[in-house]
Amino acid sequence: MPNLNYAQQYQQALLQEFPYALYFGALFATPNNGRYQWLNEDTIQIPSIQTTGRVDGDMDTIGTKTRNFQNSWTPLKVQNHRTWSTLLHPRQVDMTNQVATIANITRVYNEQEKIPEMNAYCISKLYADYVAAGETPDTTVLTVSNILSVFDQWMQEMDDDRVPRQGRILYVTPAVKTLLDNADAFQRQIKADPASGNVRRIINSLDDVRIEPSVPKDMMKTVYDFTQGWAVDNSAKQINMVLVDPEAVITPINYEFAQLDAPSAGSDGKYVYFEESFEDVFLLPKRQKAIKFNVEA
Repeated sequence: MPNLNYAQQYQQALLQEFPYALYFGALFATPNNGRYQWLNEDTIQIPSIQTTGRVDGDMDTIGTKTRNFQNSWTPLKVQNHRTWSTLLHPRQVDMTNQVATIANITRVYNEQEKIPEMNAYCISKLYADYVAAGETPDTTVLTVSNILSVFDQWMQEMDDDRVPRQGRILYVTPAVKTLLDNADAFQRQIKADPASGNVRRIINSLDDVRIEPSVPKDMMKTVYDFTQGWAVDNSAKQINMVLVDPEAVITPINYEFAQLDAPSAGSDGKYVYFEESFEDVFLLPKRQKAIKFNVEA
């Protein structure tokens, strides 16, 4: 890691351009996170109930009473255990004109390392669960001529699988967002500001499906290397478009810890920052029909 620059005077607030956002925030906020019961410190229980259907009635006799439902549980074990720590000498705060503070350091860490890693883990884990459930991603090469056809086919398949229309979200890369903006036979709402003359093409939803702001293409890969931070794996394919119902996803966090210790003899006079979390992302059992992927062939 490069040494701290003690010679140059910086502004007290670090100006980091284009910080990453939690692009899959709607999935991390899925209602499922508060719905299910923890079995123990690292396993969450997903219940499943099946019943029989109705039969013809008989007004003249009493039928045989039996239990007509089955109950089962699917355990999901949280296995993504992540930590991060750093040391900071009090003199380094002064020598960098208050730039190298724990507040600034952790802000940059969150924006450029932790949050992007959460994005990468979320999409790649959902893709892995999707394939493990026996599903096959769409590999159509998307163009302005066919992108709406692919979307319509996905919507039809979800309708046939009884996935509720309300709540579906479409995630796309910037390149695919451009295809949507210019798709053939697409009706756009155009707003012109009479004062400035600026023109905006507004495409916030499609057939009641919310279109999220485009996700950078390096945050939409099938496989990542999480050895330190996150990196796109050499075997990764590009995910171009994802249609998902957040009700098909669970993103449990069962332990979080963060603490800053003051300088002490045990730390050789340095501040010590440490954080730890146990978290994971799952595609819920029997919900694989509520998510669709388009990836490169």
